[in-house]
Amino acid sequence: VMLMYFWSRNRLVKQQVDILGDISNFQYMALRHTPTQFLAVGTSSGSLVRSVTWGVFPVISQSDVQEKEVKKFDGTGYDKDLVEALERDIISQNPNVKWDDIADLEDAKKLLKEAVVLPMWMPAFFKGIRRPWKGVLMVGPPGTGKTLLAKAVATECRTTFFNVSSSTLTSKYRGESEKLVRLLFEMARFYAPTTIFIDEIDSMCSRRGTSEEHEASRRVKAELLVQMDGVGGASENDDPSKMVMVLAATNFPWDIDEALRRRLEKIYIPLPSTKGRVELLRINLKELELAEDVDMDKIAEQMEGYSGADITNVCRDASLMAMRRRIEGLTPEEIRNISRDEMHMPTTMEDFESALKKVSKSVSAADLEKYEKWIEEFGSC
Repeated sequence: VMLMYFWSRNRLVKQQVDILGDISNFQYMALRHTPTQFLAVGTSSGSLVRSVTWGVFPVISQSDVQEKEVKKFDGTGYDKDLVEALERDIISQNPNVKWDDIADLEDAKKLLKEAVVLPMWMPAFFKGIRRPWKGVLMVGPPGTGKTLLAKAVATECRTTFFNVSSSTLTSKYRGESEKLVRLLFEMARFYAPTTIFIDEIDSMCSRRGTSEEHEASRRVKAELLVQMDGVGGASENDDPSKMVMVLAATNFPWDIDEALRRRLEKIYIPLPSTKGRVELLRINLKELELAEDVDMDKIAEQMEGYSGADITNVCRDASLMAMRRRIEGLTPEEIRNISRDEMHMPTTMEDFESALKKVSKSVSAADLEKYEKWIEEFGSC
């Protein structure tokens, strides 16, 4: 554990941080304290180890910090309301979802790290044929963790993160939707490196040429494709740290426009494995008191075919069983007078079995087969 000292706003700040264990946190603290001068890094015993610091990353100057703090997109030429609408979709607060918080899905996490994180760590390597992807399409049944993975990208990759829904890019006025798409990518270039997450992308990028397609929808898709070709992954001479990555998610990949499908690398987000279901149970139940008879392995076996969201629903329902038994037949006044200690009752194996009878799996075998067939035909990862 190291101690780092900053001269920050005319006062000395001492912050303890595990430098070797978390370099990104060390950089964050440097920005947070807006140092005018980096004074020293040392161990808790007081000995200085400046060489460790200089070898890890360059010293952050005051001008660099100020630039990051005041950097703001100039929306001249665009409607002020449009700019503000998109700025609201920039995640300014950390979603606080880490890779370790996501059970299973190791392949998906590995591919996302390769697509977004490594190009910024090793820019000299990710050039030419190794240039970063233009975008990633996460495909899978609902409730399998696609949005959670996007939040982990925002937390762990430390790129500027745009969380955009199809409704954000839709306007009732003619021509406004295309402007929103163009503005989105201009802002993304300005704040690069950037990740643009578009959830349920099938709702705005369905197949062209169908009878249900509207002219405005065609124009939006055309603009999105043009912008992706213009700013997607770094080209041979580009700096990967300036890249704009499109991260999209869909539950209906067969409805997506073919041209967009071609531009995105596909990652299948499957239902959790038996091991993954056990991990999900542990994550969901970590703050819950469990009876000694609770067997997580047995519960996981009974949840074959359940999605992550289904498992969360089972855990929630089981956690409420004891409370339901306690208040059954009581008047509202009697319920209000129950002490907090009386409500702290362990959740039993019987509670989970009752919850499993009530909460059914949301993905049918036919739907699962459809996803697997699609990813086998069109998937690239």
